[in-house]
Amino acid sequence: MRSLYCFLAVVLLLGTLTAEETLPTVFKDDFESGVENWKPSDVKKWKVTEENGNHVYHLLGKSDYQPPHRSPHSLSLVKDVVVSDFVFTAKVKTLQSSRAHRDMCLFFGYQDPANFYYVHLGEKTDPHANQIFIVNDAPRIKISEKTNDGTPWKDETWHQVKVVRRVSDGLIEIYFDNMEQPQMVAHDKTFTWGQVGLGSFDDLGQWDDVQLQGKTVTPPIQP
Repeated sequence: MRSLYCFLAVVLLLGTLTAEETLPTVFKDDFESGVENWKPSDVKKWKVTEENGNHVYHLLGKSDYQPPHRSPHSLSLVKDVVVSDFVFTAKVKTLQSSRAHRDMCLFFGYQDPANFYYVHLGEKTDPHANQIFIVNDAPRIKISEKTNDGTPWKDETWHQVKVVRRVSDGLIEIYFDNMEQPQMVAHDKTFTWGQVGLGSFDDLGQWDDVQLQGKTVTPPIQP
């Protein structure tokens, strides 16, 4: 019986890995050709800059944008790509001085300015920082079931981030540097499709080498 349980566990693990690996790549951007694929909340606070011969997407500071509910001010969405299940990866560097809530954010399941998920990669964890959040026609609410003590940002350092989403059971996983072990986990089925994006609550930083693997969907027609 124990051998059967071990076999089933391996099958389930391989099934999960295969599902992730076989998702087609639906979007990639290294910012060497500009930002025509992106829609920022404040165009004046986003630009492509050159760093050692490489082009990166640079968030210059808090955007002049007031969301309808308490949520991040600075976001830039991938245009014209809507996904259900996905794996979303990117490189990120914070340019903010060290403080409890210095952060960068990734957005997903974005349907409109009042309905989406995001992860706040904050330096210190509390109910309003370093958590997975939902904005559902109301100020953001923490939905993390698991998180860590804080995102270990290093100055002048590029970090790797990954978001995994599986709508069948509502799974959301957040990875930081270690791509094998999620740092945050949640389950929620409120939004089963949406756009993805990059940004911060109110800080500044840089992004590069964005890739989205996923199942593209057509949003339902709103009444």
